[in-house]
Amino acid sequence: MRCLLCESLSLSHICRKCQNTFLTPSIYKRKILGNIEVISFYKYDDIKNLLHTKHTDLGYYIYTILAKNSFKKFAAEFNYEHTVTSVAIDDVVQDAYSHTAILNKALKSRYIKPEFNKLRAKNRVTYSGKSREFRMLNPRDFEVKNIKEKELILVDDIVTTGLTFTQAIGTLQKNSHNVVFCLSLADASIK
Repeated sequence: MRCLLCESLSLSHICRKCQNTFLTPSIYKRKILGNIEVISFYKYDDIKNLLHTKHTDLGYYIYTILAKNSFKKFAAEFNYEHTVTSVAIDDVVQDAYSHTAILNKALKSRYIKPEFNKLRAKNRVTYSGKSREFRMLNPRDFEVKNIKEKELILVDDIVTTGLTFTQAIGTLQKNSHNVVFCLSLADASIK
């Protein structure tokens, strides 16, 4: 096959050279709710075409590559006083896979234990391309499903306004959980 970025022959959808050149993550941080850190690995504008594959067959491969280059490397270097559970936001399977579950799975390490199907939105509305006002008028209405651990890492693919994370954290806090920090693949607010 050919690399999607440079069109060279490759065994992967994105060749190793392009992964090293274009998909080397950086750390971007912001805070929501005053003190909860959101850590992102890419600027949204830098990888938006790759992110837009998430609801296609190709998206599975692209998200796996992005997760390996960012979330997996983060998890390998992450140290904590005890094991902490990671939970993906709304890891519902669509089009044969869940893009947030791929990211969450890549976090499996000595100190991070991913759990799946734990935080689901009852409102299936999509926020993609929608305004902050639309997002506020159409909350995701999350429900928590049997999470035993109290300390969590929250995982999503894109942070824009931070409202999805904020709604999820509120639901988790009502259920006696503490979000240590949030991880997102890309931050759309960074230019």
